[in-house]
Amino acid sequence: MTKLLIAGYGDIGGRLASILDRDHYQVFGLKRNPTSSDEGGTLFIKADLTQPDDLERLDCDFDQVLYLPTPGGRDAEAYRAVFDTALNNLIQRFKAGGRMPQWFFISSTGVYGQTGGEWVDEESDAQPNSETGKIIRKAEQTLLEHDPSAVVVRFSGIYGLGRERLLQMASRQAVIQADPPYYTNRIHQDDCSAVLAFLLKKHVEGERLDNVYLASDDHPAPMWEVISWLARQMNSQPPIAKPVDNAPDQNKRCRNARLKALGFRFKYPTYREGYGEMLVKGER
Repeated sequence: MTKLLIAGYGDIGGRLASILDRDHYQVFGLKRNPTSSDEGGTLFIKADLTQPDDLERLDCDFDQVLYLPTPGGRDAEAYRAVFDTALNNLIQRFKAGGRMPQWFFISSTGVYGQTGGEWVDEESDAQPNSETGKIIRKAEQTLLEHDPSAVVVRFSGIYGLGRERLLQMASRQAVIQADPPYYTNRIHQDDCSAVLAFLLKKHVEGERLDNVYLASDDHPAPMWEVISWLARQMNSQPPIAKPVDNAPDQNKRCRNARLKALGFRFKYPTYREGYGEMLVKGER
């Protein structure tokens, strides 16, 4: 039985817990304010990762730790709280407990600073331009220094029920750069949880994992293409082309070849499958 700690148990953590084989996994969810002590077989631990005292009584006998807290805001201070203070607190707790579980860290493709529509993969330079991207990149490095076998999973833009920004843009005739193309990279929230379940299982089976995996669907696409397609499906007005102004913080195309070479296959390989299903279900 693999004992898993999901540190920062939110939507993606809950989706992951719901698809894990509970004959082989005992799942613990650490969150600040759990609604119950047991939900679908998940045992909850009430703790604030930013408060070291809250972690003093945390057992350290976990086989795997999945770190995926959500910042309380979009500013640098909120990101430092979870990707610096909280992460270091948890690392120190396991050091004090004398345990070395297998770490999985949820990162973001925001760590890439490329701005010219280049293809990027796990070997590409990760030199973010934004302050929040720099904070996440530093957290990756901090964890890999602590645990050289740690696995970092860089998700691109997550979409699905409750994450409907592009649908909202398509519904209101957004003003979008058409030429040169500005690329959007996405992953459906169900594929997020599936990727994590896949990697956790590979580790249990003894598979040697790389330190970094880029998790994004098969088809990076220009934002103009995606919003135009969505507008047609929604019978909305097409987007309005805007002139090129300032250079973006990032504009790249994410390559998922490493993850697929390991055997993973996406349920929603392009935006058309994912958003198409959402529109059929009226999730907008």
